[in-house]
Amino acid sequence: MLAILSFTMNRVFTEWYRGKGFSFTVTNSTAYDQAFDNGRNIFQEISVIVDDLFTTYITREGIKQPLFTQYCDGRRTQCSGLSQWGSQDLGKQGYSAIEILKNFYGSDIFLTTAEKVAGVPRSYGGTVLELGSSGQDVQTIQTQLNRIAVNFPAIPKVKVDSYFGEETQKAVTEFQKIFNLPQTGAVDFGTWYAISNIYVGIMQMS
Repeated sequence: MLAILSFTMNRVFTEWYRGKGFSFTVTNSTAYDQAFDNGRNIFQEISVIVDDLFTTYITREGIKQPLFTQYCDGRRTQCSGLSQWGSQDLGKQGYSAIEILKNFYGSDIFLTTAEKVAGVPRSYGGTVLELGSSGQDVQTIQTQLNRIAVNFPAIPKVKVDSYFGEETQKAVTEFQKIFNLPQTGAVDFGTWYAISNIYVGIMQMS
């Protein structure tokens, strides 16, 4: 359950699919995520435990997001993450939940609790940001560009004031130049998620 919750919250937190241009947050396919059938019969004991653990996830020091806890059954399919049958074997040997998780994901993981489950970074608001724009979306872009600029110093630092002025335009244009995007100086859907994806990568969120 902890692996499934952490995996799914990673998808939500990093907005993995939205950053790739899709309009959804999580798929309903076991080939990619975790299938869900609304209204399907479930075990009440499992439901209670899931509710208790819902905001608990696996992470490591230095990252802010739930760990991408890939998992598979370990018999029909193999993966680099948790083996469901392998975890059962360890459970029979007396391993605790955290000991089992460390066996598959590394000894440096730990469990923590989210205050809320929400997408980070912010979703694209649907409006192109350009000279004269203002608001929370502009502040988000300014904050992310400033962090990216630490690793790509050609991007000029900007004042985080929620106003899209000339210095923000220059920073956006330089970002677009570095990452082979049309150098419009404006933030449309493509540039928004390009900035988001680079920011996520730098912050070790993906």
